[in-house]
Amino acid sequence: MSQLFSPFTLRHITFKNRIFVSPMCQYSCLDGVPNEWHMVHLGSRAVGGAALVMTEAASVTPEGRISPEDAGIWNDAQASAWTPIAAFIKAQGAVPSIQLAHAGRKASTFSPWRGHGKVAEEAGGWPVIGPSTVAFSDSYPLPHEMTVADIRATVDAFVAAAKRSLTAGFEVPEIHAAHGYLAHEFLSPLSNLRTDEYGGSLENRMRFPLELCAAIRETWPKEWPVFLRISASDWKDGGWDVAQSIEFSKRAKTVGIDLIDVSSGGNAHDAKMTIRPGYQVPFSRDIRHAAAIATGAVGLITEPVQADQIIGDGDADCVFLARALLRDPYWPIHAAQELGVDMKAMWPDQYKRAGVNAFGK
Repeated sequence: MSQLFSPFTLRHITFKNRIFVSPMCQYSCLDGVPNEWHMVHLGSRAVGGAALVMTEAASVTPEGRISPEDAGIWNDAQASAWTPIAAFIKAQGAVPSIQLAHAGRKASTFSPWRGHGKVAEEAGGWPVIGPSTVAFSDSYPLPHEMTVADIRATVDAFVAAAKRSLTAGFEVPEIHAAHGYLAHEFLSPLSNLRTDEYGGSLENRMRFPLELCAAIRETWPKEWPVFLRISASDWKDGGWDVAQSIEFSKRAKTVGIDLIDVSSGGNAHDAKMTIRPGYQVPFSRDIRHAAAIATGAVGLITEPVQADQIIGDGDADCVFLARALLRDPYWPIHAAQELGVDMKAMWPDQYKRAGVNAFGK
């Protein structure tokens, strides 16, 4: 039997397979409100057979958006707009999930197809915050160093966003602590130069991200899991690395995190990365075994046999797919066919009239 299509249970939620939709920014919102684009984009992946469909990064504050066109969950209008999207995902047999995020020093920047670097305040940008007054690069905004009061207010914003997410119908939240955004900025010694209780030692650099984890876990229903996305390495000497990621994952587990979504990079503009198919899978494997916690693997996972082997070899409990699912929303159904899994039931009733082509006969 294909391990990729075996069920997977965390707390009281059983995922029908191990294929999860990774958060992918669409840069298509007005004032953080999702719209018809998001319904079709996310809904198509649910129809396509993925077990979990996660939204793009939804900012917990206006200032936490990556770009002016980013999604949000900082007000009730946004929560109301997410509600039918989450309901549709659920109706297709997938678990609706939302990524809660704050971009920190990488906020107020252009959407990829609109420009690069910072958006000036007179052009719709805003002042940004971070653990220290260190910009991501010369073309990015210089952040204001957060006070302890700022840190506590941000934790409160994540909690408020989690409560709205519950109201909207999401069942799994993911805390974004990867890719050089705010929580990752606190973890990495490249971006965290603080000398107070939130900087310096590993214990101190983990403090804010662990406070977020504990606060969201306390807010979320005990029967449902909470995910945490991390960058396992900064890909730069002196930065965040796998050993620190393992320790952070162990600590996150103690405060109730159920799965680590293991990515890498994003916090150093001059990082030297070696990119190849499955290049981040070893990070997932190391954390899964050393921290004894469920993990998700990401990064150039494009082939069904490749994904199946990752699960079968014990390198991860699930795979998060992004670009492969952008190219083909029905990747899970086509993967089932390639792996010899009976996928007739995976097609919605409305499409079964396709007959021969649908069932590969």
